[in-house]
Amino acid sequence: MDDSTVGQGPSLELTPEHRMIRDAARDFAQAEIAPIAAHLDETGEFPLDTIRKMGKLGFMALEVPESEGGAGMDTLAYVLALEEICKVDAAHGTIMSVNNSLVCHALLKFGTPAQRSGFLRPIAAGDRIGAYSLTEPMSGSDAATMKTRAVRQADGSYVLTGRKSWVTSGPVADTIIVFAMTDPEAGHRGISAFIVDAHQPGLIRGKHEPKLGIRASATSEIMLDGYRCPAANRLGAEGEGFKIAMIALDAGRIGIAAQALGIAEAAFDAAVGYAREREAFGHKIGEFQGLQFQIADMKTDIEAARLLIMNAALAKTRARVTGERYTQQASMAKLFASETAMRCAHRAVQIHGGMGYSKELPVERYFRDAKITEIYEGTSEIQRMVIARAALGLR
Repeated sequence: MDDSTVGQGPSLELTPEHRMIRDAARDFAQAEIAPIAAHLDETGEFPLDTIRKMGKLGFMALEVPESEGGAGMDTLAYVLALEEICKVDAAHGTIMSVNNSLVCHALLKFGTPAQRSGFLRPIAAGDRIGAYSLTEPMSGSDAATMKTRAVRQADGSYVLTGRKSWVTSGPVADTIIVFAMTDPEAGHRGISAFIVDAHQPGLIRGKHEPKLGIRASATSEIMLDGYRCPAANRLGAEGEGFKIAMIALDAGRIGIAAQALGIAEAAFDAAVGYAREREAFGHKIGEFQGLQFQIADMKTDIEAARLLIMNAALAKTRARVTGERYTQQASMAKLFASETAMRCAHRAVQIHGGMGYSKELPVERYFRDAKITEIYEGTSEIQRMVIARAALGLR
C-alpha cells in the first residue's frame, strides 16, 4: 500500500505500529504463502502449517487484547494485515478473517471469563482453529428460518440436532460457534448461540464443498446428531443468538471488504505489469487509450474502496468506547470493495487476453476468488438492503 493514498486527516494516518504490522504481513505473505499459493489452489489442501505460523505472529487475533492472548491492535491494523495476506492468497485471508472477525470478536464481546480463557486464548494463539456456523441448506440470508434445534435438558445442558452448511474451516475446526433455535415460535428472537467442541460425540463433518475459488479454505457441512452442549458453553443469553450473529457479521463484513481490496490490488498490479510489457500493433498495450481508461477506473475504485474500509475500521474501533453499531459503514465497505474486486479481476483477465484464461498466470485465480466476496457474510443484495434501511431509518 502506498502511504500517499492514506486519508486526508490525522484519523486516517498510519502510525508506526500500523506500518509495522502491514509490513510484517506483507513480508510473511511473500516469503511463506506466495510460493505455495498456486499449489494450494490446485489441490485444495488446507494450509495448516502457515496458519499455525500466522497464529504465532498474532495475525489470527489482531484485535484481541494482549491480556486475552491476542495482539492488542486496532481494526485498522487488522484490515491492513488482511489486505496484504489476500493480495497473495485470498484463501489464507478467508481463514484469517473468520478467525478474527466472526469467532474471536464474538467470544471477546459475549464470552464469559471462563469461555474466553478456555476457547478464545487457544484460538487467538493459532493452536486451535475457529469456525462460525449460521447458514443451513435452506436458511441463508433468512436466518430466522433455520431448522437446527437446541433443546434444554433437565440438567441445564442442551441437545443440538440439525444440519449446517458452508462452514468455513468446518473440516478442520476445533471450536465452532453454532446458532440454533431454542424457541422456534419466537422467530429470530428464538435463536441462541453455542460454543461447540468439534471433537465431541454428536458432531459429524459432512461433505467438503468443491468450490470455484478460495479452494485452500476448507468448507463443509456439519451435522449435529444429539450433540450435548453444556449450559456453560452457551454464548450469551438464551434467545440472544441472532443479535450475536449480526454483530459478528458487522465485524466480518469489514474483513471481507479488506479481503476484496487485496484481491483487487493483486489484479490491478498484474494488469499494469502486463500492459507495460505486452506489445500489439507496434506499441505497448498500455499506450492505448481504451486500456488506459480501464486502468484508471480500476485505480479509482480501489482507492475509494480503501477509504470506505478505513472509515468502517475506525467506526469499529470507536465502537469499543461508544458501543455504537457500525452496520452501515461495514455494509458500504463490503458492497463496494467486493464489487470492485470482481470488476478489477474481470478487467485484469480481459487485459491479459488469452493468457488471462490460463492457469500459468494467477489472474484467473483472482477472478475465481473475487466472486465469493459478493456472496458470503451477506450478499451484495443484502448489503444494499441494510444500507437503504439505515438511510431511511427503518428497522
